[in-house]
Amino acid sequence: MPLDSMIALVALGFGFAARQVRLPPMVGYLLAGFVLGAWGLELDGFIRFLADAGILLMLFIIGLKLDIRSLFRPEIYRATLEHTLSFSLLAGLFFMGLGALGLPVLTDLSWREAAMVAFALSFSSTVCVVAMLEEAGEFRTRHGQLAIGILIMQDIVAVLFLVVSTGKLPTLWALLLPGLYWARPLLSQLLARAGHDEVLALTGIMLAAGGSYLFEAVGMKPDLGALAMGMLLAGDRKASELSKSIMNLKDILLISFFVSIGLAVRPDINMIITGLLLCLLLPLKSLLWLGLLVRYPLRVRTAWLASAHLLQFSEFGLIVAAVAQKNGWLPEAWMGALAIAVSVSFVISTVFNARAHRLYGQLKARLHRLERGLAHTVDPEGLTQGADVLIVGMGRVGAGAYDAIACQYRLKVVGVESDESKVPRMRGAGRKVIYGDAEDADFWEELANRPFRLIMLAIPSASEIIQALHLIREAGFTGKVAAIAKWEEDRVRLVEAGADVAFNVYAEAGIGFAEHTLSRLVDVLPEHRADDEKLGTVSAPVPVSME
Repeated sequence: MPLDSMIALVALGFGFAARQVRLPPMVGYLLAGFVLGAWGLELDGFIRFLADAGILLMLFIIGLKLDIRSLFRPEIYRATLEHTLSFSLLAGLFFMGLGALGLPVLTDLSWREAAMVAFALSFSSTVCVVAMLEEAGEFRTRHGQLAIGILIMQDIVAVLFLVVSTGKLPTLWALLLPGLYWARPLLSQLLARAGHDEVLALTGIMLAAGGSYLFEAVGMKPDLGALAMGMLLAGDRKASELSKSIMNLKDILLISFFVSIGLAVRPDINMIITGLLLCLLLPLKSLLWLGLLVRYPLRVRTAWLASAHLLQFSEFGLIVAAVAQKNGWLPEAWMGALAIAVSVSFVISTVFNARAHRLYGQLKARLHRLERGLAHTVDPEGLTQGADVLIVGMGRVGAGAYDAIACQYRLKVVGVESDESKVPRMRGAGRKVIYGDAEDADFWEELANRPFRLIMLAIPSASEIIQALHLIREAGFTGKVAAIAKWEEDRVRLVEAGADVAFNVYAEAGIGFAEHTLSRLVDVLPEHRADDEKLGTVSAPVPVSME
């Protein structure tokens, strides 16, 4: 069997096994890398190429969804600098303390070396965080966007360090890069003419690669070029479609990245012990994020979930450490220990984040004491007062359900959207929409006393809907709850979790298509049915009983 095929087969096996025990497949891919490395396989150029391509596409997609104005919010740029400095100081003291105890590798660590290791560990992994956010369907939530903004600021800090440490400044041609802004109309026309099939996906891939090559040509980090190219296209009417068209390819390529982390490690016993000791800093890292973020005008739940997502070390820290080692600022033995720490932190982070919402529910009474003078209401304008139906998730399905219920059934409807940037646009279209997160226990506790007759969960993630169902019932809501599902097995799970009605979107689409067509093309029907249709007795909507 060819080597590449064997690596793919092992990665598939471990990813599938992780899925069966309710862990993100990413954990399985990391373990596959460790196993393959233990068999003596080495990281080859092809695997590295696929991993780099996956990172480029990931950053390009982040750029497509990023509002650059968010990077200038104090809770992002100021908190990032505060965390980098404070964590580096505390971690450095931790290393010196362990060195004083006579532990291997740490015994002869100087202050400068301790500071370099601490600085390398201060970064969190963009790849790991994005994978977790997309797995949970939380990329557009407030805490998801906060975590992404912080990660981008960390990347900027790392790039500045690399520039200073290597002494390689970008060429003068880099001064022309801001001129790309005026190429936006041309790029927009390019996307518009690319259609809606594989040509659109290929166009996005070429734009991401072109941005990276352009930045590399002028002496800048190529990854930032892919991110910048995506940011240029953010807000374009085809940006969302472009993102979806290359999402699956990005996910497949990133498998190579997670496998490569394990393949790159060739540890001895001292490296393993040191790497595990470094992971003792993970709680400090996350708690420090929590303590810093609650000082800003954020709900404690937002700060808790963002700090939970930042609970890992970064592969970018390995690049920083490699540069430090090349300059003689760090002993060679540290690279293996750092690689182990990064790999183990990925596993710890994914397992912890799978339980972060549940842990918040258990700790929220204590965590709320950390909030500083914030209004706790989720509906400051009182839009939900007297509403009959609450629709959570205002995508195409949710928005369509909103319009149908409001127009045909004359019920008072309010929508809930987790992407805060969409709320003004929804309101501008005449819909009553509030910002909210279906997995926020505080959100449901505040709305539980509203006399809703029906709550409709139009969220694409079945796991997120199940979590919302539990929170809705725990908050004391006794009305009807409906949910959507993409697959039949998900529909069954939703009913078992407490949904009164679970609607299989794909399976029921044909019924809706037939009803819509026959209600407008009466002459297709047999004569007696056509007469009934003219009298309005065939397609008249039958309201769902909500007694």
